[in-house]
Amino acid sequence: MELERAKAILQRDRKKRLEAGHPWVFASEINRVEGEATPGDLVDLVTHQGRYLATGYWNPRSQITVRIVSYKPIASMDKAFFVERFSQCAQHRSRFVEGNDCRLVYGEADFLPGLIVDRFGGVLVVQLLTLGMDARRDEIIAALVEVFAPQGIYERSDVSVRELEGLEQRTGVLYGDCPRIVEIIENGLKMEVDIVEGQKTGYFFDQRENRASIAPLMLGWGARSGIKLAPLPTDGAAEAKAAQSDDTGTLATLNEEKLVPVNANGKVVTFPFWDGATVLECFAHTGSFTLHACKYGAKKVTCLDVSEHAIDTARSNVIRNGFEDRVEFVVADAFEYLRKQVKGIEERHDRAAGKSDTSKPLSDAGRKWDVVILDPPAFTKSRSAIEGAVRGYKDINLHGLKLVNEGGYLVTASCSYHMRPDLFLETIQAAAIDAGKTIRLIEWRAAGKDHPQIVGVNEGHYLKFGIFEVRSR
Repeated sequence: MELERAKAILQRDRKKRLEAGHPWVFASEINRVEGEATPGDLVDLVTHQGRYLATGYWNPRSQITVRIVSYKPIASMDKAFFVERFSQCAQHRSRFVEGNDCRLVYGEADFLPGLIVDRFGGVLVVQLLTLGMDARRDEIIAALVEVFAPQGIYERSDVSVRELEGLEQRTGVLYGDCPRIVEIIENGLKMEVDIVEGQKTGYFFDQRENRASIAPLMLGWGARSGIKLAPLPTDGAAEAKAAQSDDTGTLATLNEEKLVPVNANGKVVTFPFWDGATVLECFAHTGSFTLHACKYGAKKVTCLDVSEHAIDTARSNVIRNGFEDRVEFVVADAFEYLRKQVKGIEERHDRAAGKSDTSKPLSDAGRKWDVVILDPPAFTKSRSAIEGAVRGYKDINLHGLKLVNEGGYLVTASCSYHMRPDLFLETIQAAAIDAGKTIRLIEWRAAGKDHPQIVGVNEGHYLKFGIFEVRSR
């Protein structure tokens, strides 16, 4: 144990956030530092009366001047320290996460502030976000190798927050063999992850359980197309035989009583996904919701993203899973695409009501879907930009709601921390009012179990995810 460690003496009149379990200590909360400390070193946090509270690493350049790593005195953040913490992380994931691909280390929530580790197949992708962690990269790498035995470790510390810590952005191989493209398995689906060029660490694990939650939305739509189950028509033997030979397992309705899907004309429907939803996924990134929609029985999915690279990855993922016959890809700005579809609907409505010039051709826009999925990137990174973020979320949800078929579902998310859950709900409600819709909240979720949350640390409660049934007023 270090005998003469520097001490950060806290202000007398500060808020008791540290005692409530918050792992950040801001510069304004510190009265002075006694003793010598180099930026990145451990310091002990003590009250103005000298009572020990915690130990954390210190960086006077950052507004978050001390980040807590222990509430008991520790000698150092050496390899043994990280081995113990990583072992605890592994135990938590083995209990709550199915499969190996997941977020292994989630910063403050795993009592390792400033460190993110995701596992993609045999490769670990790490982000060292703070000076305190960056100074211990050798110890971190050695401990990761001991606990997780990876094929390789790749760094994706190409984030602007490092600059607030006085650090340059960095990427590259830290250990072993790191192929650029890695295949992972999520909820039984194969997915391609680009660890070099993909967003953040390459993939967003935080929506894993949320993606699976759309399963009940994907079936039960055949009746809207006039399809119903009926006894096998006498002239439908050939079609039924063909349908029964389908190896997808989707036509579970072809049971022992020989009930088969029949359209309004009495013809047997052989398309195996006749009961599936039509789905629009906006901000698709690697197409993860598209894949889940197909897995759970969707009839047709429109997969949209503004990035050509993202759509290329999504297309590759769709092909990997054999869904290419049910997915169409669109490279476009989601806001513009949704507005265009809404405008097309309004044009058709006006044409039907005799309010528009019938000599002008209608645009090819004006589609609707049974399920519309909106999973945008964060619209705000700061409290000062929250008004603009509210406008953005209202706009995207307003147009999304207008494109949901009657009785269909809007699946919508926000990963902006400053967009608090109550504000997000209020924004969606305001969008519904303007869209002339009544919405029923079916499910409300947050990040998955590999993204635990420390109660009282609101910064960790960033992801909001809701499923709403949509009806016209």
